[in-house]
Amino acid sequence: MKALDDDKTMLQAARLMEAAGVCVAVYDDEDRLRYANRAFRVAWFVDEGEHPLWPDLMRRNFHARRGTVIKVADFEAWLVSTVSRRGKAGFRAFETDLHDGRWLWMTETMQDDGWMLCVASDITSIRPDERALRQDRDEAIRVSQTDELTGIPSRRFVMAKLNDLLAAQADDNGRISRHVGCIAVLDIDNFKYINDRFGHLVGDAVLRDFAATLQGHVRKTDVLGRVGGEEFVLILPNTAAGDAEAIVSRMLDAVRISRPVPDQLSFRYTFSAGIASAEGGEKADEIYRRADLALYAAKMRGRNQISLDPAIRLD
Repeated sequence: MKALDDDKTMLQAARLMEAAGVCVAVYDDEDRLRYANRAFRVAWFVDEGEHPLWPDLMRRNFHARRGTVIKVADFEAWLVSTVSRRGKAGFRAFETDLHDGRWLWMTETMQDDGWMLCVASDITSIRPDERALRQDRDEAIRVSQTDELTGIPSRRFVMAKLNDLLAAQADDNGRISRHVGCIAVLDIDNFKYINDRFGHLVGDAVLRDFAATLQGHVRKTDVLGRVGGEEFVLILPNTAAGDAEAIVSRMLDAVRISRPVPDQLSFRYTFSAGIASAEGGEKADEIYRRADLALYAAKMRGRNQISLDPAIRLD
């Protein structure tokens, strides 16, 4: 009888969500829309039974001037920046406006496996001056968390996420979890030479290309950020060292074939990486130091490669 009751409850829940005035959507770990109720489909112009990726949905609505209002000159740069920060917190709340004049309060609740629940409520009745204050606040937060040149997360954002990852968590039996993921420190090879030989404009183009190329291989649960100069950090939660190495290896391959300077197709660049395993309760400075030492080993072996922290066990 319990199973029948559960089935009835789920059916009624589905009917209630479909008829609800709030927008409800569920995205999977690849950021593909898996469920959207009628209110969400109407607001973001999604056909019933359609399952677009979030970036594709935002792109087509931007060009059709519908759905979310996005006031940017370079949409693709905005998309790279937004995707790099999307879904990186267990819970996030923010406000946004639609082309139809509505103002929405949105929440994103994300599981450790990358699935996300989005709920949006209409708050159009809030006074315009209050909206402006909230927009200014949200923009100030965004700027503080974003690297200005590349558009991906800044050092402040990345280190906060690293500390969150390393915060010791106990299981149901009170045991402290050990392995919680990996961290990779990535550094563009011979970047000073690139700046000196080709100029800072080319150097900036390389940095932007590097961020965009890597972001194309970052999973929804991962965090990639620029921590200074030509150095970047990649946080890989719940990832074994071998899997982390495979992900960074794909990034190496992608960067090797990238051509960041359109009028100099022969120009190419590479990067080196060091990977360390993260354990619950460990200090962020310590794991960063171990990943940085592994990076140094990769540089000493000739660059354009990955080195693992010797403490990592691959069994």
